[in-house]
Amino acid sequence: MLSYRHAFHAGNHADVLKHAVQALIIESLKKKEKPFIVLDTHAGGGLYDLRGDWSQKKAEYADGIGRLWDERAQWSAMAPYLGVIEEMNSDGQLHYYPGSPELSRRLARDQDKLALMELHNNEVEDLRANMGYDPRVAVHHRDGFEGLVALLPPTPRRGLVLIDPPYELKEDYFAVVDTLKKAQKRWATGIYALWYPILGQEADKSRDMLKAIKRENFGNVLVAELEVAGQTADWGMNGSGMLIVSPPWMLDEQIEAFLKPLCAKLAQGAGAQYRVEWLNKAAD
Repeated sequence: MLSYRHAFHAGNHADVLKHAVQALIIESLKKKEKPFIVLDTHAGGGLYDLRGDWSQKKAEYADGIGRLWDERAQWSAMAPYLGVIEEMNSDGQLHYYPGSPELSRRLARDQDKLALMELHNNEVEDLRANMGYDPRVAVHHRDGFEGLVALLPPTPRRGLVLIDPPYELKEDYFAVVDTLKKAQKRWATGIYALWYPILGQEADKSRDMLKAIKRENFGNVLVAELEVAGQTADWGMNGSGMLIVSPPWMLDEQIEAFLKPLCAKLAQGAGAQYRVEWLNKAAD
């Protein structure tokens, strides 16, 4: 089932959380001179024109990055993320938005690498057009779950894995758990960042997924969630989360610094809430 298009949702509240956390992790990797790699399992098209038909269909960015744009200078705790968007929109107008591949590419240094996976035929064409010219980038037209395990352990041996399937199939929730288990066996020192949606109660599988991950021996596991409205019974995404295995030091505090005000800024109704918690914490 490959109907999902990233551009529908580019820049929405879930992207703001996901990409702000992604940028902080990459900045932490840059503190050492040694090269790193970012592996992206469901890369999409790489970057998006918010004026395009796909993005304008629902204009979800208006209630995401759109709410931050005019006051972006005030959000210093999200500076790595917002700085990339400023670079892409140097005239001050919010026209372009980076998917996770473009965010990684712009934050990476000359010595760093990107491995981008995408199965959707149209998306991978866009991805190659947008990213393929960069010698640091390798684009793989393949299933992200299978591809990730096959590409591990990577060279270089430092880095980040981004896992964010569309969750159109309920099996995706359990595929990510299985993939994490296989991946950690092959590359135990990597940082793994998993994005997931929080849906209406009838459709939401995120709690079951978190319980399954908690049962595994993944060491330190941090969870950050943002719900812009209260959960209802029916289908619909009221929030999302980022689960980070082996997070960099102080990432929890860095996320805390922006998530409370971000929750207030992006709230779309009663019941908006956030949390930053350790799902598992290894003994010091």
